[in-house]
Amino acid sequence: MRVTSTATPYAGPNVLTAVEDARSALVADLGRDASDVGDHLGNVVESDGVVTHLFACTRKGYVGWRWSVTVVQLDGGPITVDELVLIPGDEAIVAPAWVPYRERIQPGDLSPGDLLPVGDDDPRLVPTYFFGDDPLDADAKAQVRQVALDLGLGRVRTLSPEGYDAAAERWYESESGPLAPIAQAAPHHCHSCGFLMRIAGHLAQHFGVCANGDANDDGRVVSMDHGCGAHSEVRLSKKQEPLPVPEPVIDTITPDELENF
Repeated sequence: MRVTSTATPYAGPNVLTAVEDARSALVADLGRDASDVGDHLGNVVESDGVVTHLFACTRKGYVGWRWSVTVVQLDGGPITVDELVLIPGDEAIVAPAWVPYRERIQPGDLSPGDLLPVGDDDPRLVPTYFFGDDPLDADAKAQVRQVALDLGLGRVRTLSPEGYDAAAERWYESESGPLAPIAQAAPHHCHSCGFLMRIAGHLAQHFGVCANGDANDDGRVVSMDHGCGAHSEVRLSKKQEPLPVPEPVIDTITPDELENF
């Protein structure tokens, strides 16, 4: 049986108590901004003979930040300052985590002329020869594309199983799925609506396209268990029917008759 152990770094008393040395080095580095250095907040043992002392930052606009001064003493030698840096604490206001531009794009962000290339390793797509396709693509510049055309496969890439699953999950959880408020209040589902256009492919049993120009989802993919008040078989009950318009009343009083009142 192998036993492993982790040794605790030994800092040494000199570097642990070198608070004033660290403060002096920090004040010297800041120059006229010495008033920005606050109380000593403690220390962190980095490794043998290496300790980082933390000081409060009192500079305006840096609430929760702290000065970090790393001091080193090796083999009983003199204490030296290794690094001075300003770091954020738990209460510091910092910029949000960086998100690549490609991942920040949302549906509707593209403008005319914008290009959004798809990576060759995108898991949503696979070479067409895995699943086959209709020969609709006439571009034969790339070798893979030419081979696909020669085999009658059409597009170079098509949706992978991961791509189908991602699309189905996204559509099902959207405003065109069964959990949308309008679907929850609908009297019928889309699967029985005359305006539902069937689609082909792997998702044909679960989704279709709405073709009702009066519906909110006209031209959009909807789940079979979605619904709205524009269903083809919706009928109004007697309570919901508009009240009949009363017969018009013809005013037969003439201006001469009004003078007698």
